[in-house]
Amino acid sequence: MKQLPINILLTLATCRLTSSETVGPTPTPLAPVSSLPTNTKSVHLTGDNKIENVELLNPVNLSLECIWTGNQNKQPNITGYWRKGGMEIQDSRVPVDPENQQYTLQRVFNIVSEEHLGNYTCVFENEAELDFILAVPQIGERREKPIVSYVGDFVVLTCKMEDNKPVPRTWNWFKNNGTNKEQLFEAQRYDITVNGRSAKLKVKDVSEADSGVYHCAAVYNISTSTSKMHLKVITIWEPLKPFLSILVEVVILVTAILIYERSHSKKKEAEANGPNADPKNTQPQGEDEEAEESTSVRQRKT
Repeated sequence: MKQLPINILLTLATCRLTSSETVGPTPTPLAPVSSLPTNTKSVHLTGDNKIENVELLNPVNLSLECIWTGNQNKQPNITGYWRKGGMEIQDSRVPVDPENQQYTLQRVFNIVSEEHLGNYTCVFENEAELDFILAVPQIGERREKPIVSYVGDFVVLTCKMEDNKPVPRTWNWFKNNGTNKEQLFEAQRYDITVNGRSAKLKVKDVSEADSGVYHCAAVYNISTSTSKMHLKVITIWEPLKPFLSILVEVVILVTAILIYERSHSKKKEAEANGPNADPKNTQPQGEDEEAEESTSVRQRKT
């Protein structure tokens, strides 16, 4: 009986401690994958291999189905499996029996983030395979040559999705900064204009430091599609350098020709007036005419 109050006190203390430990908000559970919509992509494979592009905008439960017509030696059953990025997916090997002279391999993939995109391949007994390339819509307009602008001027960089592509949720602009990409925002020298499938970046009062690689990014709910372009900022004298170099070469060539002609002319004069020159040939023409006239006069007088 003496221990009963003590036991009661211990019981009350334990209950109070347990109650204090469980007090607090219950964490919100993550949304189940089953809440995502389910899309099905079914492709017929008639040869040994095929590539199928699949565009995705939002997270989805994607059911990929491969239907292979088989080869000449149709086997009663074969083994099929899946690869992701070239690596076999664990526990994906299943026996495949022919139905209506065709083999069917199907699997559901939870595509909920950018890391789940990529190349998914269904393989039939290492005899045939079909690649599903999962990606967001790609920017079709890509510029290979650099965009040239002059110091102190402005330049407009443009990115555009094709008209048959879905409209991005938004657009972002970046500039390569060493090994990283720095996002650009509306500022004193930057103007960003977004119009549905297109986006423009205007850089004002450009300098040579603005030269480099720029990236535009079309943002969708599951991932981002990017494209890059190169900006080259030069001075006003840059285009004149080839003409100036040609002009210098022409001046040097003409000068060399004149020097050669002059030296060649002096050499001829030196040879004509040398010690072995014939005095008769060196006599001036006027003296020859006077000598001939004197001789003819003397002959008439005789």
